[in-house]
Amino acid sequence: MPTGTLSQPGRLRFTPGACLTASVRGLALAAVALAGFVPLLAILAAVGLTGLGVAGLILITGQPQHDQRVPLVLLVLVAGLALARFGIPGTLAGLRRLASLTRQLAGRWCGVPIAEPYRPLPAGADKLGYARLLQLQAKDPATWRDMLWVTVSLLAAWLLAAASALMIVIGFVAFIVPTLSHAVPPPAFPGNTEPTLVLLGLAIISAGVLSAPLLLRGYGLLARSMLAPGGHAELEQRVVQLTQTRIEALDTGAAEIRRIERDLHDGAQARLVAMGMTLDAAGQIIDTNPEAARALLYEARDASVKALAELRDLVRGIHPPVLADRGLADAVQALALDTPLRIHLASDLHGRPPAPVESAAYFAVSELLANVSKHAEARQTWIDIRHSDGMLRIGVTDDGHGGAAPKNPAGGSGLRGIERRLAAFDGVLAISSPPGGPTAVTMEIPCELSSPKTSSC
Repeated sequence: MPTGTLSQPGRLRFTPGACLTASVRGLALAAVALAGFVPLLAILAAVGLTGLGVAGLILITGQPQHDQRVPLVLLVLVAGLALARFGIPGTLAGLRRLASLTRQLAGRWCGVPIAEPYRPLPAGADKLGYARLLQLQAKDPATWRDMLWVTVSLLAAWLLAAASALMIVIGFVAFIVPTLSHAVPPPAFPGNTEPTLVLLGLAIISAGVLSAPLLLRGYGLLARSMLAPGGHAELEQRVVQLTQTRIEALDTGAAEIRRIERDLHDGAQARLVAMGMTLDAAGQIIDTNPEAARALLYEARDASVKALAELRDLVRGIHPPVLADRGLADAVQALALDTPLRIHLASDLHGRPPAPVESAAYFAVSELLANVSKHAEARQTWIDIRHSDGMLRIGVTDDGHGGAAPKNPAGGSGLRGIERRLAAFDGVLAISSPPGGPTAVTMEIPCELSSPKTSSC
């Protein structure tokens, strides 16, 4: 899952550090784009050799003196077929990985998130035969979009990504260096004095630095125009996602109902049954042994207090009263006070999210704090709650040892459950948790806030 801005292009920054970082990232993206030359060359070689071999056989067929050319033509044809048979599936897989890397870097570096457009392969795809696997790859429109993107990248897109770094290098090497060393000749134009060269060099370098964020964003937008899912593919993905989230929501709801039934049966219900039996026993002996009856009544009173506490805990686990009364920020603040961690909370919510979204966000934060307490060995945790551009954004960062991942229970259990909880509202979860820490978790849920005047708090 990508980190950073998850759903919409991020805001451009033009500080010197951000511009230089964007220039370096553009150079790295240009290298990724040029790396597509290898798989594209392999595909062209397989198609070209096969086509050349077939054409050669057609041309020499029927000619009286063709014996000397047959071995060569057959060799070319066999080489093309062998390259197609053993190289094309792996090459297409390499193209897919290269395109996926471009999508990830576009979201992380360019601030332009790009969804994966590929159709899911059937179960046991690794055991499919060559013809079937090639057929599935050829029928997926995303495969052809990947090939188109690699071609465009080799022809022009890499220049867009590397333009900033090229301007910086040209401005320094072609204009600044000649004023420092006679080993590099200055550019030939009228009036190329040293002050003029220095001014032009600084202007070109400044243009390269300042244009880096814009060029990087342009590269990301160009990549999204070719690598994002098409209309039908996006609709198919949406149907699959909604089906999956519906199933997971139903499973989660059924599991939650079973948990509530179990807690009621093993907790408050058992205590209420015991309390009824105690009261019945007290009623039977109240005339003959008032002291024993009084003791039983005290026992029933204590049991009622414990049953009430368990019912309150159960209700708090379903929907905390502070969440309903005060809203998400105050509920998270109350949660932080009950957590044995030093928690810094920052919130800027001017209104209330819808109740289901608010509940999902609260329990997601609760699960994250539980993971931090159990697994992270952290001393401090920072929680940031914001709403902007129709998106509720919650960041939870700790200074623990890191290593958390949704598919790594040892690194923080419950993350997959948080993903399922957020997915029911089209929300996403992004995790950055390198070994050694820190761990930064970002959650985004699309929603609108109610006006503070009309909210229930």
